[in-house]
Amino acid sequence: MVSARAPLQVAGSPGYHWYLVPRVGYPDPDTFQAAFSSLAALHDELWERTGLGPEKTVLGGFSMGSVMSYALGLGPGRPTPGGILAFSGFVPTVAGWHPDLETRQRLRAFIAHGRRDPVIDVTFARDAAALLRGTGLAVEYHESDVGHQIDATQLPEVVAWLGGVLQARA
Repeated sequence: MVSARAPLQVAGSPGYHWYLVPRVGYPDPDTFQAAFSSLAALHDELWERTGLGPEKTVLGGFSMGSVMSYALGLGPGRPTPGGILAFSGFVPTVAGWHPDLETRQRLRAFIAHGRRDPVIDVTFARDAAALLRGTGLAVEYHESDVGHQIDATQLPEVVAWLGGVLQARA
């Protein structure tokens, strides 16, 4: 497991950010592209150094980490990972990036989101699931009555899903 730290610190906001947010769902193109390029380079380096290919990799994250997982896992010109694990995020709408769904037919996704999320509305998760399913991708979708957080009661399903994805790619 590798967990990358986002590069930006935003005044008045806790933690680190992958990109600036002029509007939820629509990342700032410049900071998004910089983060995308940085993460792509990290993934490529790790795959080369470890010998584990993208097909044996699950990209996952929470909130902005989820958005970046969608971006790298669905990005044109990027290799298809074994899966995407998306907690409380969205497929980004940003100038200069679009999802490449036609070449991802073996990709599996696990999407989880809280119906009471005040930061990223649950409709973003529903839209992501519909988008992926609309091109025939395997999507496991979960909602619960939590806010902007990972619902711990869903962790057994996450573990089972991860096991299935990684076993299928072994």
